[in-house]
Amino acid sequence: MEVCCQLPVLPLDRPVPKHVLSRRGAISFSSSSALIGPTPRQLSKRRGAISYDSADQTALYIRMLDVRVRSQVGPGPERRGSHPYLYVDFRDLHSRRAAAVGPAGPRLRRLLSLQRSGRAARLLQRPATSDPAHPPRPLHILDQDYTGQAECLLQRAGSWDFDIFLFDRLTNGDSLVSLTLHLFVQFGLIRLFQLDLLKLRRFLVLVQQDYHSRNPYHNSLHAADVTQAMYCYLKEPKLAQTLTACDILLALVAAATHDLDHPGVNQRFLVKTDHHLAALYKNTSVLENHHWKSAVGLLRESGLLAHRPASERLLLEERLGALILATDISRQNEYLSEFRTHLDRGDLRLGDSNHRLFVLQMAMKCADICNPCRPWRLCRLWSSKVTEEFFHQGDTERKHSVEVSPMCDRQTNSMAKIQIDFISYVVEPLFSEWSRFSATPLSRGMMGHLSANRAAWKRSLLQAAAAAAEEFSGSS
Repeated sequence: MEVCCQLPVLPLDRPVPKHVLSRRGAISFSSSSALIGPTPRQLSKRRGAISYDSADQTALYIRMLDVRVRSQVGPGPERRGSHPYLYVDFRDLHSRRAAAVGPAGPRLRRLLSLQRSGRAARLLQRPATSDPAHPPRPLHILDQDYTGQAECLLQRAGSWDFDIFLFDRLTNGDSLVSLTLHLFVQFGLIRLFQLDLLKLRRFLVLVQQDYHSRNPYHNSLHAADVTQAMYCYLKEPKLAQTLTACDILLALVAAATHDLDHPGVNQRFLVKTDHHLAALYKNTSVLENHHWKSAVGLLRESGLLAHRPASERLLLEERLGALILATDISRQNEYLSEFRTHLDRGDLRLGDSNHRLFVLQMAMKCADICNPCRPWRLCRLWSSKVTEEFFHQGDTERKHSVEVSPMCDRQTNSMAKIQIDFISYVVEPLFSEWSRFSATPLSRGMMGHLSANRAAWKRSLLQAAAAAAEEFSGSS
């Protein structure tokens, strides 16, 4: 692959043209470089971090990973989903000095990140050698460092302490697509269901795009976290020995899409404000019904399962709805009571497809609210995000003179108080029953984290109360 089109030199005091911007990963462009072929292709419109090499003002550096170029040429707008994305592998760009300095053409600067520019300068000063025992070392760009680290981290995707925040940084916001695609490969679902890889990736990209990045909590990162948790549950012995490939496919798709197109407010807000979704679903599981229908819409738009029999597709869509609807927190007691009854009677038969579906519903519920069962460093980050979203809803309700929802009033609540109540009344009852069903090291670890995290929140609450009392006494 050779670089053959030119980008303009961009002084520091000029804005960067939009067509240069990208958001995935890390790559650098010099003033004499561009993408593929004699006719420049338009990059997908994306965000990115840009900086300059102080020693070379002609070099423009753009942080990118997973570089994607539209398959169609030209700047005209295209409807979402009207084309596939093509991957461009930049590893071969200027891998040798001879490619950088040609006798018949202008010198093309190597495409290097800031991190490697110094090392590259030293390597470029070394004399070329034709010794086959010591071939020239290729210069790789930073996007290989990032993808390499992400791939290493994916090898631990089944660990409960998996750091989804780090993984999201390594993939630069592409965690949901990267993780879910990896799990499809891990379980062999692409081969078993004869899935078109391009359609699968397109479906996952559409899913990720339909999550609202402006939401502090209900965004694609939360979906990736739930998908990773679901993977951990699918590996539990009772499930791993009995689940079918169709069950696994359903579980992963449901986890990835369970909060699709979430507006960042709860059902109570939608009902109080007479939102059209509340009217459409008759004030019943409003958000969950919307997530389910949105997921079905993307499955059909992407054509991922178009090659499967119609009866199979309809059954899959119906069962997908059953899993997503189970995440309705207002129906928590209903599911928990049924689960407890099955465990008391000991009559769960995982050879029965309906029983397997019910167990997957409970796994889906656990994965959705598992943040308090994570190690403290992860639990605290998630708690901060969900509290921010709650308080933003409360501020909106107060601004429009609407009754402020419980847990959404920043004047009467704190993050610690919200988490203690959430753990005590919602999380612990559910995970206690899950531990009865699956008494494994993972379950014991989750319950251990749950107890430790609750204790930490209680200490935080006491410290805040002591600080407030001290401040009050000092002012009086």
